[in-house]
Amino acid sequence: MAKRQKYDLRSPGTRELREEIVHGTFVKEGTLLAFPTCFPGMSEPIRADESYITALDATPEGAVYGGTSGYASHLFVGMFHGVTGAVLDLGTVDGATGCAGMVCGRQRFVAGVNGPDGGRLVGRKLQPLPFDLIQEWGFSRTPFDELGSVGGGEPIVHMTADAKRACAAGVSSGHVFSVDLAEGSVQEIGAVAARGQVGLDADGGFLGRDEGATLWRLESGGKLERAAVKLPSGGNWEVDLGWARDPATGTLYTADADGQLFSYSPSAGFSDGLGRTPVAPVTCMAVTFDGRLFGFCGDGIARFFTLEAGGVRPLGAAAAVFERRRYGYQYAAAVVGRDGEIVFGENDSLGHLWIYFPRIASRQ
Repeated sequence: MAKRQKYDLRSPGTRELREEIVHGTFVKEGTLLAFPTCFPGMSEPIRADESYITALDATPEGAVYGGTSGYASHLFVGMFHGVTGAVLDLGTVDGATGCAGMVCGRQRFVAGVNGPDGGRLVGRKLQPLPFDLIQEWGFSRTPFDELGSVGGGEPIVHMTADAKRACAAGVSSGHVFSVDLAEGSVQEIGAVAARGQVGLDADGGFLGRDEGATLWRLESGGKLERAAVKLPSGGNWEVDLGWARDPATGTLYTADADGQLFSYSPSAGFSDGLGRTPVAPVTCMAVTFDGRLFGFCGDGIARFFTLEAGGVRPLGAAAAVFERRRYGYQYAAAVVGRDGEIVFGENDSLGHLWIYFPRIASRQ
């Protein structure tokens, strides 16, 4: 569970942050909406000390599934299309205090959760989505299916699904594993000490951090190649890698410990540095349908940014003004929604789903 960092605004090291707060530099373009983890006016949000949103995924139909961390781990589904506007708490996972991964298949979702007794995978059928919540409505909560553990209960680090949502690859603290998203079966692939997230490249291979400045690669057929890709020599790789994938081209983006952004494709390899974020580390990012990347960076008070052809452009700190004014501090997960909106998971007490609608450039 993340703790909000405290800043001494008199310290010379926080001059940039102090000026940003004093001059009120918040989101400069587009619209951020902070949505609570409930059906507003009908249900209560997930309690504050169990609501740190740490994992997200979305179905092609637009449902957003996620998991929380804290004193207990909740799994939930958000519905934002049609006449819905609700987040349904699917329940807590027995013995779990954190959710490290969430993937959605065609019929079920699978979550990687951790607790005092180690990590394991749980799943459930996808929630049937209503179109109209104005009149009569109701939801069912059924028990989660226990799918097993990896490495005898090693903590789960991350998971990601393939493009067809037939299978997923993940990492525990010591192994690479795969999950059949239709059957829910789990298979250990090989021993790897994980650091960070799993990415899906344009050729359908899964990538993750290996020893040194290298990446392992898992082919869709299940063949694991160690040290398959070298990370760029110009980066500082003392960091747990995060990834963002362009849904149109499959291009992957990642950031080093200094906030320097790089892109990767199997055909071209890694790019040179594309720009540096205002502060580090980069905590989460996603690429919308037109190829624009957006993300958050920094500890304590996160800064919003976008990557453009000319480099990184700061967009300010997060603020939402619709219905209820709210300021955002920390974010740990991001996913692209059905219509190109980006949903960020707030990794903070009484966490919200922050839905970002990017600005559409005017036609000249």
